[in-house]
Amino acid sequence: MAGDKPIRVMIVDDHAVVRSGLVAFLMAFEDLKMVGEASGGEEAIGMCRDVKPDVVLMDLVMPGMDGAEVTKAIKQECPEIQVIALTSFPEEDLVKGALEAGAIGYLLKNSSAEDIVAAIRAAYDGKPTLAPEATEVLIKQSTKGPPPGGNLTERELEVLKSMVEGLNNNNIAEQLFVSQSTVKFHVSNILMKLDAATRTEAVATALKEKLV
Repeated sequence: MAGDKPIRVMIVDDHAVVRSGLVAFLMAFEDLKMVGEASGGEEAIGMCRDVKPDVVLMDLVMPGMDGAEVTKAIKQECPEIQVIALTSFPEEDLVKGALEAGAIGYLLKNSSAEDIVAAIRAAYDGKPTLAPEATEVLIKQSTKGPPPGGNLTERELEVLKSMVEGLNNNNIAEQLFVSQSTVKFHVSNILMKLDAATRTEAVATALKEKLV
């Protein structure tokens, strides 16, 4: 609580039962005040403009606009509002999407009431809170190597594009106005960088990773 003012909280979730459950236990805390409930993205953005909550509990998986899109829109219009993602899913793309959109916290819906309230208070003070599962996802992401093909040069990408088109070394040499030995050198580098044993495997990786 800032001075005598309670923290103004808004809930965004497309399930009425979830919203009512959250409201029921949050109302038990004197330093929190419920100022709005929204069942979808557009409604949430409009409500944020009107009621100006301090903290929003944001579901991520909703029909129409997803929680990350709504979070981004809210942060663009009202950067002072803090958003906590509250979802059932700890998947990497959801964690990354929510945090990139500007969420200050990421909690799972099986979190205890005390953990959710602590996260709301922390968010109000500008401090992040991450569920252990979300932290684990971020650690795994940070220890990943670069994506396949991320270190290919511009010329190697040109050669790879020609390989995907089915051209042999002679055709590629003619197309790029270089010698066949130069093409062989580039192809060898491409196979090494893509960890591919054959041209076919390199082409498959290029298509899968959308390198060309």
